[in-house]
Amino acid sequence: MTNWFFICLFGTIAVVPIHYFSVEHLKLQGRYGKKRGARVGDVLGVISGWGFFLFWIGIWVSPQPRFSIPLFQNLKVVIPIGGFTISIFQLIISVPFIISGAWFGIMGVRLTTVRVAETHRTETIVTTGVYSIVRHPQYLGGLLAHVGISFLLSTWFSLLVTPLMVLLVCFISKKEEKELVREFVKPYKDYKKNVPMFLPKSCH
Repeated sequence: MTNWFFICLFGTIAVVPIHYFSVEHLKLQGRYGKKRGARVGDVLGVISGWGFFLFWIGIWVSPQPRFSIPLFQNLKVVIPIGGFTISIFQLIISVPFIISGAWFGIMGVRLTTVRVAETHRTETIVTTGVYSIVRHPQYLGGLLAHVGISFLLSTWFSLLVTPLMVLLVCFISKKEEKELVREFVKPYKDYKKNVPMFLPKSCH
């Protein structure tokens, strides 16, 4: 059954090159024309964006070995769905990660719209709200949720691949920023100087 985990992991990695090409908006428009290039980029963006997101969820929930934390192991909560049990300690650890991850992700989408989140193509640089705290709130939210859900479900493989997910998200983010600098030049360079990529300034 662990095959599903490796399928989801491979899928997550496999869509990264598609994402890589989807954000090369100027290059695509130069090759196919403005309208067609934008359409090609949008299609690639939707495929890679939803693919990355769905495969990432698959990493969390696919059958895999589960770990246990001895501390407070006898204090457990029974989840009504399927009678799944988790320790109070795991619940305490996971909930702040999941809530903060959801907040960063939702606030990021609200400010940029679902279309921009899907296609990775924007007409303006958003610098307000959560984007004044970090440059990539949605990816930060995903990483926080990854840690939280891995602890909540005790999914051992999911927790082990956390460093890989950080590397993938960093690679994607840097590629997006490279293209944003090409498209917006100085305004985005100034934004990069003032706002950190992932860690709020108070964390530095």
